[in-house]
Amino acid sequence: MEIARVNENERNILVVTCFGHFMSHYNMLVFPAIVLPLTSILDMDMASVLNLCFWQYLLFGLMALPWGIAGDKLNGKSLTMLMFVGAGVCAILSALFVRHPTALCLALAGIGLFSAIYHPIGMGLISKGISRVSLAMGYNAVFGGLGLALAPIMTGLAVWAGGPRFALAVLGVLNLLGVGLLFLMPLSEEPISATSSGESSEEGYVAAFLVLLIAMMLGGVAYTGASVIIPSYLQLKTLAIVEWLSQVSHEAVPQNFVANILTSLVFGVGMLGQYVGGHVGERYPKRYSYLLFHALCIPASLSIAFTLNGSLVASAAAYFFFLLGMQAIENTLVAVYAPRRLHHSAYGLKFIVTFGIGALAVKMIQPIEAWWGISSVFIVLCVVSALIVLTVITLILVTRNIGTRRIMPTQPLLAEDSRVV
Repeated sequence: MEIARVNENERNILVVTCFGHFMSHYNMLVFPAIVLPLTSILDMDMASVLNLCFWQYLLFGLMALPWGIAGDKLNGKSLTMLMFVGAGVCAILSALFVRHPTALCLALAGIGLFSAIYHPIGMGLISKGISRVSLAMGYNAVFGGLGLALAPIMTGLAVWAGGPRFALAVLGVLNLLGVGLLFLMPLSEEPISATSSGESSEEGYVAAFLVLLIAMMLGGVAYTGASVIIPSYLQLKTLAIVEWLSQVSHEAVPQNFVANILTSLVFGVGMLGQYVGGHVGERYPKRYSYLLFHALCIPASLSIAFTLNGSLVASAAAYFFFLLGMQAIENTLVAVYAPRRLHHSAYGLKFIVTFGIGALAVKMIQPIEAWWGISSVFIVLCVVSALIVLTVITLILVTRNIGTRRIMPTQPLLAEDSRVV
């Protein structure tokens, strides 16, 4: 979708939702990037500090459905405003209480609570207000990936400049900038006209949507588990890179800073995957594209578990390319299979299983690390990807007799095209 070719309201929806997507993921990746510096400040081990963000990730997922239901009844723009204000204030509170584990945990939970607004509301605004949904989801996913990519390096710079407290304060200011954007970019929530070509999407396809929910739940476990562990994992497994950089610069280079740069690089490749996924989703059958992206996560996650330094970074980049790249395709499948009148709720349900149940991955990491070592986390995630592949194959079988649809640039939303879904 070329921005110049969309109308003003579609452009405003895309700009606001892209910034919202950026911030929702940025909000969730700041704390993992300061886990190791906090271990010395709080005098706690890594797994215990990491557990402080459990409620943040749990609420990020569990509140998606209530926010989605609210979005189907209330004003999406007002809820987006609430996200920016609420997350911004909670981030500032987390900065103030960074030395107090219980208060910090509560403030982080608040960030998760308000960040949960974005996905059901933002995805619903796109699916109902923009004609070329798959491509719009692709662009939107890129900005989510940009949030993932920039959060570690910007947080690393902030920690270097002023410590974890300063990094959290910066997070608060960035969220509050979203309030100004909403005033500058007025948008209408009037839905574009739906298709019909003999096959309406008003009632959706319940069986297909339920199978898709299972795939998305498992995908949430993979995403959350990988994203919260990767900054610390790279710091522990790229010591040769740190040593080489220290030799080249003739001074000690902080391991945490290098790890955050590498994490940003990995998520940057994931952002590229999201852009590619958006185009793949518009041009090729979505169910099979979805299957392919998840299938390619299997060898990539296995490689992460058995490599170090440069090979590890390459493996992690490949893994996140496909893990994040499938998101635009997945979000379009939600729009296809869910009842149109309940799109906010459908995306809320998606993200409650993706991030709510996916938050269990945070708890899963500690026993896996204790029993088998930190590398085993990615072996478990490899198994999770294999289960996703089996679920997507089931989805393909369930939908083999369903009339398929495509979002065309010159046709109404979800117009019929047997070649694409």
